[in-house]
Amino acid sequence: MTDIPLATAQAADEATVAGRRNAPFIPLPTNVARIAVIVGAVVTIASTFMSWTYTTAFPGDLTVSGYPGGLQVLTLIGGILTGVVALGAFGTKGLRWLNPSRSNNSVLLLALGTIGTTWYTVIDIAAKLGGFANLDPGGVVAAVGSLVLFLGALALPITRQPKDPDDHEYYELGRFAAFGLTARGWRLLRELRLAHADLPVSDPRKLHRALQWLAIVVVFAVGVKVFTYGLATDYSDIFIGFLIIVTFSFLGLGAAGLTRQFRQITQDNRAFAGVVGVLAAIAYPFAQNNEHWANLGVNILIFGTVALGLNIVVGLTGLLDLGYVAFLGVGAYAAALVSGSQFSIWSGVQFPFWAAALTGMAAALVFGVLIGAPTLRLRGDYLAIVTLGFGEIFRIVVNNLDGVSGPKVTNGPNGISQIPDLSIFGYNLGDSHEVGSVTLGRYGNYYLLMLLITVIVVLVFTRAADSRIGRSWIAIREDETAATAMGVNGFRVKLVAFALGASLAGLAGTVSAHVTYSVVPSPYQFSGAEPPNSAFLLAAVVLGGMGTVSGPILGAALLYLIPQKLDFLSRYELFAFGLALILIMRFRPEGIIANKRRQLEFHQDEATAPDQRPMGDDTVPAAGTAGA
Repeated sequence: MTDIPLATAQAADEATVAGRRNAPFIPLPTNVARIAVIVGAVVTIASTFMSWTYTTAFPGDLTVSGYPGGLQVLTLIGGILTGVVALGAFGTKGLRWLNPSRSNNSVLLLALGTIGTTWYTVIDIAAKLGGFANLDPGGVVAAVGSLVLFLGALALPITRQPKDPDDHEYYELGRFAAFGLTARGWRLLRELRLAHADLPVSDPRKLHRALQWLAIVVVFAVGVKVFTYGLATDYSDIFIGFLIIVTFSFLGLGAAGLTRQFRQITQDNRAFAGVVGVLAAIAYPFAQNNEHWANLGVNILIFGTVALGLNIVVGLTGLLDLGYVAFLGVGAYAAALVSGSQFSIWSGVQFPFWAAALTGMAAALVFGVLIGAPTLRLRGDYLAIVTLGFGEIFRIVVNNLDGVSGPKVTNGPNGISQIPDLSIFGYNLGDSHEVGSVTLGRYGNYYLLMLLITVIVVLVFTRAADSRIGRSWIAIREDETAATAMGVNGFRVKLVAFALGASLAGLAGTVSAHVTYSVVPSPYQFSGAEPPNSAFLLAAVVLGGMGTVSGPILGAALLYLIPQKLDFLSRYELFAFGLALILIMRFRPEGIIANKRRQLEFHQDEATAPDQRPMGDDTVPAAGTAGA
């Protein structure tokens, strides 16, 4: 056999890779595919103004023609987003900024979200009302339109990123046939990573500063609206559709390069973005003005703050703590004892809030030091077992301090109840207050207080992470032996992390005790039907992104909200946690919001900086970009 020159073989391999990097899933002419996408988007949008079913028994009232309602609104949003982003990918003047990467991948992801929401609605109508005969013509038109949109997106040139054929580890993974996939199917799944971060986009920081600020304000305003819309729905059917469209919209806008551009703008205007973010969070109780949803917001902030404290221990220092919820309980009990409850052993003592908060923090810090001092010389699984034991010991002890099994301190299983509401500078958080034309109720007041505490905790976390002690935590996490050899006092550094994380949990526990009116031992366990528990907090940190600021808060929000909105998941909370962790570890081990250092560790082969091109440059890259 004649030997093929090395240069010729390499050229052939490059041509093969180039052909696979930009290829459709359905072989159709590009112009036909583009027409199908636009027609499908228009038909899908038009269908939302038609009746989808004849009865109001289905949630959202889809019987009215002329304006969308319920899940039709989500289909309408998906159709509009897909259509305008597709026009941007096709190079339409005035809309190119909606797809800076000029990638058709974003169109496919948005089309997936649109067809997912639409077909979920159609199938749900048939399942709940007794068959597809209950569909009105509008429902059929929506199903057909979204299908045409999706098929058109599949026929567009899609940017792919196959692994290096010499990557033996990549091919070995296929042999495990994870989730029942063959090696070929596994390779295809790994190849179809649609939201590429390496596609070049224009640099938004070259825009005028006023336009950058306007973009930040608009994005945060839209975020508040989206969050309140999803939270305010009482129907699990609508919430599932909301999750589908939000997830694929986020992925689609990421593939278009918009989220990357927004991240660049916020990094360049960090102070302004932080202020706008806080103002957007403050606007939440005024935007929805519902005590039930305000209560959900309070709990999200409490659990998110506690998860952020755990992030110091797990995310920055690399210590696996399985009993962290005990520090939340220590802070809650300490505050309950000194806040004027008649069931407290010190019923005549009522500290002001700042003193009760310091008491809860101090008690949690002391317990953190007492537990950490003898145990932090352990590593890995041994430390995890000890911390798990501490969490269970705390719950058992407070359960037995009832005056019968032990001294009367915590009233045992009955706990400390009737904790009075906080009063700060004469402002009673338990009363309703008129703020302009909006009535701010009890939970709205506590939400604003907890938001202030969350901001303080975020500042503490960021300053500590960027300090000398924070770098020592990271060094310990990466390699404790090497860090010790370089002069880092591993034991002292870990003890500081343990104590700081415990005190932040104690601070959140202070507010939690007043919000719930009582403190009982049952929630402070490793796992349970409802948060707080250590499994919930650890899952929030891992799911959201270890070592990040917003990751644990986002993880806590998702893990708390989804079971609350989807009633059928409340009985399978641990199963849902486990499934979520398996999926996140397999497909995005760095978490939803990735820490840059950890992302580079997990994806060293993909650590390539994205190219930049000036704003207004509408040149379509020749390779690696859809539509070329």
